[in-house]
Amino acid sequence: MNITEPVVANTTEQIRTKISELRRARGGAPVVLVPTMGALHEGHLSLVKRAQRIDGAVVVVSIFVNPLQFAEGEDLDSYPRTLDADVEKLSNVGADLVFAPSPREMYPQGPRTLIHPGEAGSILEGASRPTHFSGVLTVVNKLFQITGCTHAVFGEKDYQQLLLIRQMVQDLNIPVEVIGAPIVREDSGLAKSSRNQYLSDDERKLAGALSRALHVAAGYDSAEEVVAKAKEMLAEHEGIDLDYVALTSADLGEPRVGDNRLLVAARVGATRLIDNVAVRLAH
Repeated sequence: MNITEPVVANTTEQIRTKISELRRARGGAPVVLVPTMGALHEGHLSLVKRAQRIDGAVVVVSIFVNPLQFAEGEDLDSYPRTLDADVEKLSNVGADLVFAPSPREMYPQGPRTLIHPGEAGSILEGASRPTHFSGVLTVVNKLFQITGCTHAVFGEKDYQQLLLIRQMVQDLNIPVEVIGAPIVREDSGLAKSSRNQYLSDDERKLAGALSRALHVAAGYDSAEEVVAKAKEMLAEHEGIDLDYVALTSADLGEPRVGDNRLLVAARVGATRLIDNVAVRLAH
């Protein structure tokens, strides 16, 4: 693979022009979007590598800290913005284009038209962050429209987000194939996240208990045992402020025989973290 620095576009007109040029050069190639908020880590880069598995793909990585998905009092102002370092990392994995718009470029008239996530967006993360998923779906839909992508890759760490994006695509007849990619973890098991850099060394060690609890609990037989074991293990760690532990079906409904998902959200120090694992129930 020929590794070159990706072209960075800051406006809708620029990114559309660059995508069109590359598609023509590659004989009408598919366009694969990897939406991010920047502060890229190995998890993000794994999404780019997944995008590149699509034959001939024009891989577009968006870097945009979306104000619509932050509520008052959350970390919008302090969220890490590291565009130059991000572009360098994307050079090393061979992304084609970077779309790095400003809030004014994305919302020139302000946030007027929003997408409502429906009932599935009101539970779990939606219960804790009521406006969050509306902001996510609105910006993702805009990015789909701006780039004209045929495929988009999202990480399974944000599992509820992934399902809601798939729901939006289905319900609004959006011609984009949504691909989920596995969680990338640190050696401790902690799910890679841009917010991990907020953690002190002691907090990072403590945060590893989240994934350990999920993986141990996932080995139990009944829904009640799974949730009880996860809560029991997390309660042993002073300094983990639990928001929720929930076992749902793979589509966020009631747990059932077969494939399910165990999800957790907690604060470690001042940092809010989420994680999830697959659970297969036999009864």
